[in-house]
Amino acid sequence: MGFKCGILGLSNVGKSTLFNALTATAAAQASNYPFSTIEPNIGEVMVPDPRLEVLAKLAKSAKIKPTRLTFVDIAGLVSGASRGEGLGNQFLAHVREVDAIAHVVRCFEDTEVAHVSGAIDPIADIETIETELMLADLDSLERRLDGLGKKAKGSDRDAAEAKQTLDLVQRALALLREGKPARLVERKPEEEKVFHMLGLLTSIPVLYVCNVNEGSAAGGNDFSRTVESRARQEGAACVIISAKIEAEMMTHAAPSCRARDSTVREKSLPPAAEPSSTLQT
Repeated sequence: MGFKCGILGLSNVGKSTLFNALTATAAAQASNYPFSTIEPNIGEVMVPDPRLEVLAKLAKSAKIKPTRLTFVDIAGLVSGASRGEGLGNQFLAHVREVDAIAHVVRCFEDTEVAHVSGAIDPIADIETIETELMLADLDSLERRLDGLGKKAKGSDRDAAEAKQTLDLVQRALALLREGKPARLVERKPEEEKVFHMLGLLTSIPVLYVCNVNEGSAAGGNDFSRTVESRARQEGAACVIISAKIEAEMMTHAAPSCRARDSTVREKSLPPAAEPSSTLQT
């Protein structure tokens, strides 16, 4: 089973540059003006796992097929996307299709690369994205309330399921109205399936990617530290990377080295799910 990660953020934060670095290509257009990405760029990379070699020897497999990770470079969002501003409707549709979000945050200064709001403020940028996703979720859930309320009045199996869904919807709405993402909803293991079926944008796991200049790639900077602090408060993961340098390195590296050469610095990364790979005999 494949895994799809959406790369999103405001315009001109380095999303397409990061996509090129991750996929070791120059397929995505990286420009210093908004909406240089309209249709999403999609790329797949193999996930290396040394355990497969051992398993292949034990099983005497003729061929190894490592699991693949799909990256989707999604168009830059603007304030008002939840109301269809800019590429809002397309943007939200593409976000709904991914399993995780790599939220690229601009943490570098460059007079040659315009910022959509005119000033570098990583937290404000994050809040712009989160606000639009939360507004879309609020609209989606509020439109379901009446229908679920009517179904929940019965006494059959459908009514019981409607009551469970309604309870989750109300708990999610309470958080969203406080300005908090739906992924913070406390839920029991048996509620996960129903919660996932709600299709909430703010329930998708998030990794914050601090895009810094080359000089700050090793230790970060004041901008990235504010993002790290926010990630800790949310219990989210955060990495620091210079996407421009990574893209240049990966596009010039030998194909055999691309999978292992990386200077991404991980911060509080949660345990990842076991990759799904195939051994063919």
